[in-house]
Amino acid sequence: MQPIYDWFREFYERTGINLTFIYDDFDRARMVRGFFLTLELAVATIVLSMLIGIAGAWLQGSKFVWLRRIIAAFISFFRNTPPLVQIYFFYFGLGYLLPRLPDGSGAMLPMVSNVEWAIISLSLFAGAFNIEIFRSGIEAIPKSTLEAATSFGLSRWLTYRLIVLPMAIRICLPALGNNLVNLVKTTNLAYAIAVPELLYVSKQIWSDTTNVREMMFFVLFAYLALVFVLVGLLNAIERRLAIPGFGQEGGH
Repeated sequence: MQPIYDWFREFYERTGINLTFIYDDFDRARMVRGFFLTLELAVATIVLSMLIGIAGAWLQGSKFVWLRRIIAAFISFFRNTPPLVQIYFFYFGLGYLLPRLPDGSGAMLPMVSNVEWAIISLSLFAGAFNIEIFRSGIEAIPKSTLEAATSFGLSRWLTYRLIVLPMAIRICLPALGNNLVNLVKTTNLAYAIAVPELLYVSKQIWSDTTNVREMMFFVLFAYLALVFVLVGLLNAIERRLAIPGFGQEGGH
């Protein structure tokens, strides 16, 4: 790889285009760490927000009014406030209310790190939208299907897990995919609480080497590549789950 690094260094000397995150060992190492942290944030928040959406949609059908109201309040809170404000609220608000724990050297560290707060906040934010997305899929299922499940003696949970949820996912997958794509792009808000993800380390690099133009182009195309991969995966899943005459046009 060294010849490639040397070529980019010479390229900078000839053209002034400074791709230091390729040829400089220190910048390359922190860029790789930032990229994989962004990937970690994306995967963790996608999984957790999906679980929140599935659980919340099921609880919306609870026979307990107070439980349905809690879910409605949760959705209203996270849908009607900006995600950046939510991150600040969790990190600076709730974070400072929690006790600090000593590490091996005796220093006092927060109980929940900035990375963990970012994952929690973004997962709850996207999860609120996922609840409504799953609810729309559930409500599109014919009532005769639910009646048939009841006639077989299935409990509400088994009906939801074995029949309702698989069918609802097929129906709401396009809307769910849009929300997950937006979630991946929203992970860059973790920058605001000093999470060393892709945008944060890019800002560090351009502050050191004043190559703002090059870094912004790289960040733009890096996020484009991440979203492109996610969209391709979602399209493949949609084709895989398609049922002829049900849910998606691709199933015809």
